[in-house]
Amino acid sequence: MSDAFPHDYSRARADFLGAAEAAGARLRTFVLPGHRGPDGGELAVDTAYLGPPDPVKLLVTVSGTHGIEGFCGSACQTRILLREGLAEAAAGPTTGVLLVHALNPYGFAHLRRVNEDNVDLNRNFVDHDAPPHNDAYDAVHRTLVPPDAAAFDPVELVANLTALRDELGPQRLQEAVTRGQYRHPDGLFHGGSAPTWSRRVFETVVAEQIAGAAHIGYIDLHTGLGARGVGEPIFRGGRDADAHQRARRWYGDALTASEHGTSSSTPIVGNTATAVADGIGADSRLTAITLEFGTQPGPEVLLALCADTWLHRHHTPADAVRSRLKRLIRDAFCPVDDARWREQVLRRAREVFDQALTGLADAKPGEHG
Repeated sequence: MSDAFPHDYSRARADFLGAAEAAGARLRTFVLPGHRGPDGGELAVDTAYLGPPDPVKLLVTVSGTHGIEGFCGSACQTRILLREGLAEAAAGPTTGVLLVHALNPYGFAHLRRVNEDNVDLNRNFVDHDAPPHNDAYDAVHRTLVPPDAAAFDPVELVANLTALRDELGPQRLQEAVTRGQYRHPDGLFHGGSAPTWSRRVFETVVAEQIAGAAHIGYIDLHTGLGARGVGEPIFRGGRDADAHQRARRWYGDALTASEHGTSSSTPIVGNTATAVADGIGADSRLTAITLEFGTQPGPEVLLALCADTWLHRHHTPADAVRSRLKRLIRDAFCPVDDARWREQVLRRAREVFDQALTGLADAKPGEHG
């Protein structure tokens, strides 16, 4: 199964496009202007669609919202939906399948969770004229991103993070760090000060390829939270009164919700499902989840994020991507050298894709809720 998990963005993109063409998918490409990959190659968001021109029911999967997490998401899309033929088999007279590949291609190629401007794309879908405040992050920022750290000292950073966790408790620390923040452009989980290029691309995809479907099953593929190898379906919408219960019918008791305190994820703001909910008609029904695959314990993931932020503050992108420190963020978000993890991911993704397609199949024409 290792061939499903290429070790660089260029190979992942080539595999995805090749599998999509072989499946007869209709392709669209959005090239990121002004940036290239570490190998000098083009960076792009690619979409592949199978199904009728105006589907009533639509499954949408997204990979690479958090750049480096795209190794997992791309593998699930390419191997299961395309090469195994699940998307082609599901597409029919009223049903379509849309795959959005590498929504943050810069982060994917440069082994970063954030984009070319240190923006967390999954916190960028907010009103930037009145961004939500996260006062708790202000209090921890200097520990996460020491302003005068000319050299990376993992021992000191671990000690400081441990002291912070002991002071606040693991839950409060996670909430402070991961909710999303809009005051520290050099910090972690920064939502940006304006819509990013990837956000604008995704809003175009929503308007031109998603809006109009009556029933939308949405799966954004992520890594880094939860038990290793476990794929947790985290509820992200829609907005009709029955949305959560509908998602429960689709995904069973495994479904969690950040707002209910049942998820490995604390509540976040500005995620991609927001764009889908905002961009579809009031009569459309959205059933959205994040499918989150665990990798490492939370403290190790946080250390990797801090290390990577330091690395890119003090080195050029070309030097940073070659640094030995990159091993930390690779292990935290794409442990593709672990054969057992790869097998667990593909098995679970296959199961969740089947659940989503079954849920869409059971949706009745004209049913709202």
